[in-house]
Amino acid sequence: MKKQEIELLSPAGSYEGFEAAIGAGADAVYVGGPDFGARAYAQNFTQEELIRAIRTAHIHGRKLYLTVNTLLKNREIREKLFDSLKPLYEAGLDAVIVQDLGVFQFIRRNFPDMHIHASTQMAVTGPEGMKFLEEQGAARVVAARELSLEELAAMHKESSIEIEAFVHGALCYSLSGQCLMSSILGGRSGNRGRCAQPCRLPYQVRKGEDRKFPKTEDLCPLSLKDICTLDILPEIVEAGVMSLKIEGRMKQPGYTAGVTGMYRKYLDILLENRQNYQVTDKDRKYLLDIFNRGGSCTGYYKQHNGPSMMAFSNEKKTGGVSGELTKCKEKITGSLMLYPESPAILQVSCGDRQVVVSDGEVQFAKEHPMSEERIRKQMEKLGNTEFEWESLDIQMDGNIFVPVKLLNELRRNALAALGEELCAPMYRKAADRPVFATMEGSPAGKNGSIPGMFISCETMEQAETAWQRDEVQGLYLPYFVMEQAMARGIQNQKELYLAFPYITREQAPEHFFETALRWLEEGMKGFLVRNLESYGMLKKQGLEKSAVLDATMYTWNNEAVDFWEKQDILKNTVPLELKEAEMRHRDNRNSELIVYGYIPLMQSAQCVRKNIASCDMCEGSMVLKDRYDKEFTAVCVCHPWKTGTTKTKERCYNIIYNSLPYGLLKESKQVLALGMQSLRISLTMETAKETEQILDEFLGVYYHNRIPAERNFTKGHFKRGAE
Repeated sequence: MKKQEIELLSPAGSYEGFEAAIGAGADAVYVGGPDFGARAYAQNFTQEELIRAIRTAHIHGRKLYLTVNTLLKNREIREKLFDSLKPLYEAGLDAVIVQDLGVFQFIRRNFPDMHIHASTQMAVTGPEGMKFLEEQGAARVVAARELSLEELAAMHKESSIEIEAFVHGALCYSLSGQCLMSSILGGRSGNRGRCAQPCRLPYQVRKGEDRKFPKTEDLCPLSLKDICTLDILPEIVEAGVMSLKIEGRMKQPGYTAGVTGMYRKYLDILLENRQNYQVTDKDRKYLLDIFNRGGSCTGYYKQHNGPSMMAFSNEKKTGGVSGELTKCKEKITGSLMLYPESPAILQVSCGDRQVVVSDGEVQFAKEHPMSEERIRKQMEKLGNTEFEWESLDIQMDGNIFVPVKLLNELRRNALAALGEELCAPMYRKAADRPVFATMEGSPAGKNGSIPGMFISCETMEQAETAWQRDEVQGLYLPYFVMEQAMARGIQNQKELYLAFPYITREQAPEHFFETALRWLEEGMKGFLVRNLESYGMLKKQGLEKSAVLDATMYTWNNEAVDFWEKQDILKNTVPLELKEAEMRHRDNRNSELIVYGYIPLMQSAQCVRKNIASCDMCEGSMVLKDRYDKEFTAVCVCHPWKTGTTKTKERCYNIIYNSLPYGLLKESKQVLALGMQSLRISLTMETAKETEQILDEFLGVYYHNRIPAERNFTKGHFKRGAE
């Protein structure tokens, strides 16, 4: 195992934080610029600081990565993205960390030599999603934080691109990139770097079957401990992780220095001799004293979920310690030649790079010759530069005079030239103007006809109610419902699509695709896909052209729409965070818009029921009540594939739904003007009676010109948009 094969990656929310990370031994640093980073409230870097940081990193043989890990609107891609990245690309920026596949495509087209790292916000949970991103040109995948060591090892085995994984810092309760809670409740979108952290707040909790909330004070059922993986670092590396990522761009430089320095120490021990690897109690305590939330845990690497991972409070603790800030200096050697009536010549070397500069003319001393000691003292004034002398050989005549100003300029010019020599190999040239997707600027789809209505169902009774309606064009069904629908020949009356899990972790159950292929032959139309892993599974089976992307497969902009059009999908679903005005500037010709449904606020590997009560694997629910007395249902998805034949230990998850359903009943005219291909009613927890009422109202308004009933719906972001 070679040192250069394993990267220690540290965060920096400011230039001082960047210097702290480099000084403490980080191999690479990830930072946010003035735009597009997932930590909008960090201090972040100016454009000038970014270029300076790129140069400094390269002088020290380190790397700098830029976070562009938010979802972008059409206007931002068209007006900002190219101009923001061009000078950084030309300065040698090592990589960008990207969430939005539209941004991914834009960067690949306009900055072809830029490495792209797929952000953890993409929620990559397995080998098939990783292989798909590899095919698209990703250099690295930042794995979902919920993955186990075994899952990471399987990904490493299947794909040759690099895996980056979090080893220290805060854990999100929701799968990254799949949390709309802050966005829907307060307008501050985590997908835009503005998360208000509602998961850290207290909630009352009861079982779904109970009526009353037990008395609890300040219980934070969604607040996870931070992770600290120092003890299992060898196993993480063994699983194939090559970049060990520390979380914390919102933290102070002292935190960055302390945590980076500790991981540097133990990574070096590991790389030197794994047999000697043992973490001391003193060092564990030091990390806890820097910062912790109710202690720490080793994350999901060795357990799927559980109360031992929870803080159950929002108390942040420190022991008053902080890392020492050290400025990194590169050692240089030099040779200074000073002879009368000749230019002053300075040769400087750093590693295998060397420069020679000359300036002015050395004079004979008229009265007081300059001593070597005085000249050396002047030349050793390297100040706040990135260099320090390892050795400086001075060759000189004993009877000379050199102006101090000349010595200073010689030194400055030599160091500037050396810096340029060290950085120049990373320079690139970009085009003068951006190239956009061919559909960019095309008008929103105007199909001229009323879009068809599709219904997504979770239960048999919802589906039976829905497929009896003439106005319904198609249905999205889980496996056990699809079995009944196909047996009854519903595929001859409606378009049927098999719904994949929201979170796909393991291989599909035995005979899943075998059955799905038979259903396709018998008339089933395709699949509803909610994550990259599911899409990758379809692609492996040669079925990717039968995919309908759900709203969780974000297509905020026309670049993202175009990306998926190139994959020949059937259609996409408009993301839930776009407002009407933004939809009007989006290409909707191949899109479906959800007009009703309880919005999934969080998708989590954690289980509120297990953590607060106990695990019964019966697909129950829990109810959380916030400080405003709003109630949110957390549904336990114990058997994600819904086949009824799967193992007892599936990779279960929770979905936390909004308190009110989303409904665009009174907005039907605005919706129809958007030119969507189709509309969707998304059913989740509704009874058969509720389903019938919802279908009556929405089908009546959208297809029979009925006056909308007065209902208490949230409009989500349809009017206000996401910040």
